[in-house]
Amino acid sequence: MDGSLSVVLFSGTDDKLNAAAVLTAGAAAMGRKVHVFLQYWALDAFRSDRILKDHGVAPEAGPEGAAAFQRHGGQHWSEILRQAKDIGEVEIQACSLSMDMFGLEVADLDPLVDGQEGVAGFFLHAEGPVTFI
Repeated sequence: MDGSLSVVLFSGTDDKLNAAAVLTAGAAAMGRKVHVFLQYWALDAFRSDRILKDHGVAPEAGPEGAAAFQRHGGQHWSEILRQAKDIGEVEIQACSLSMDMFGLEVADLDPLVDGQEGVAGFFLHAEGPVTFI
């Protein structure tokens, strides 16, 4: 299948991380190349010592949305991303500026993260429209 998915992942709440993981896995399963760029709070969620912690849900979910998300259960978003990488061409890059802001090195991140790049590097690799989450 033609096309690719380029995602700028900014949010670090579990509901939005899960949404990005499902989109990534779906695109990978369809043979699409996926390039994920982690910025700010999403990057923070990918720290190796924090990836499995509860990151809550977006404020707009409200109490009912938070309860529905918790009842849903299912696989953790990080496991969905691992599976996506197993079935397709998925690259996850950390934003260099966000890395500097948090004082992080690639070694501080979960192995899901392939490396780091700047905004210019992201746009050099981005194909098609960019999805922002």
